[in-house]
Order: sequence, then structure tokens, then C-alpha cells
Amino acid sequence: MTETNYCSGEDYEVEFLSYRFQFNRHDFEERVVASAVKLGLLNHNELDEAEPTDLVELTADGRIESPRSQLGWYLVRHWERVSLVEGESLVYWLRKLVFRGAWLDHRVKEGRLEVTWDDGAADFAYCDPAGDRTLLELAPVPSWHELQFRR
Repeated sequence: MTETNYCSGEDYEVEFLSYRFQFNRHDFEERVVASAVKLGLLNHNELDEAEPTDLVELTADGRIESPRSQLGWYLVRHWERVSLVEGESLVYWLRKLVFRGAWLDHRVKEGRLEVTWDDGAADFAYCDPAGDRTLLELAPVPSWHELQFRR
């Protein structure tokens, strides 16, 4: 295991591809919610008070022991359908996107990547700071849109 490459606190730790990233509670929660939106599990990041807690528990522990929100109950009740989409694990992808975001942020902070806005794609792109060429194309993610949580 390599040394910690990203650290915003010590509340949560994610190990992925020989990296160990540590997060404070707020940072981890924001990244988990953003990951759920990116996957289509949620249609926006404005959640009720307890919903992020259920998502954080699912991402950190791989399960929700005692749901605290409608979202938590939805995930527990429909886990057989929601946990895997076309062979892709929801927990794996939540963790991967949390890691990916922290990894990219860390590279930007080190000056190894620059963030630009791509009008055509309506999304952020990451470029080599020495030139304008796109350095990184983010791989597509599976979609949970059909199983999206709705109140």
C-alpha cells in the first residue's frame, strides 16, 4: 500500500488500486452524494437531512444496517434490483467515483492537471497544464437511472 495521497481528514478511508485516501465527514458525504447523482441513482444533490447518512453508510460499509430516511428504506427494500445493474455493483461504483474525484482533485492540486469547462459536452475536462490537449477522458459509468430513487 502506498502512502496516503489525498487527505481531508480521518473520518473515512478508501483504498483503491493501491492508493489510500482519507476524508473528513463533510468531504466524504459530498463526494458520495455527487457519485450517486453521477450514477443516476439520484436526480439531484439536494437531499433530506438523513439521506446522505444512509448513502455514506452504504458506500463506507457496503450495506445500510438501519435505514434513517426514505432513500435508505428504498435501497434496503429494493436491494436485489438496485445492487447490481448489468453486472455492475452500486457499492463498487460509488466507491470508485469517490476515489476518482479525490484522485483528480489531488492531481489538480499538485499542478499535474488543469480543469477546464467543455461547452460541447457540458462537463469538466482535465488538461495538461503545459498545453491544451485533453489529458484524461473519463471512462463512462453504468447507469442507475431506471432504478432512480423518487419521493
